[in-house]
Amino acid sequence: MDFDKLIASEDMMPKVASLGRILGPRGLMPNPKTGTVAKSNQAIEEFKQGKVQYRADKTGIVHIPFGKVDFPEEDLLVNFLAAVKSIEANKPSGAKGVYWKSAHVCSSMGPSIRLNIREMLEYKLPANV
Repeated sequence: MDFDKLIASEDMMPKVASLGRILGPRGLMPNPKTGTVAKSNQAIEEFKQGKVQYRADKTGIVHIPFGKVDFPEEDLLVNFLAAVKSIEANKPSGAKGVYWKSAHVCSSMGPSIRLNIREMLEYKLPANV
């Protein structure tokens, strides 16, 4: 179980289905909606290039990785702003009013830091980044 994504072809899904009890609760079961059931190697190439998927959980919280601690600050900032803009652009059509209630950044096992939402949404990257 030492892997992040399981990508299967359509013809292999019946064999993978027998592992559903193990893979399902861990979120590793291939699913056409998430793009992990593919006809060709295109899905593999997309995930190798860093394709990130996100969705809101039952309580409306979006957990999204945007970098690692050893990334340079500029790369983290670019990745974070791309994630924020993506969430803002893909918010549900039924969402009215303020979509963001709060935003926090934290490492996997560290304390969180609360962000100013207005500044976060209005921030523009400097030209040299």
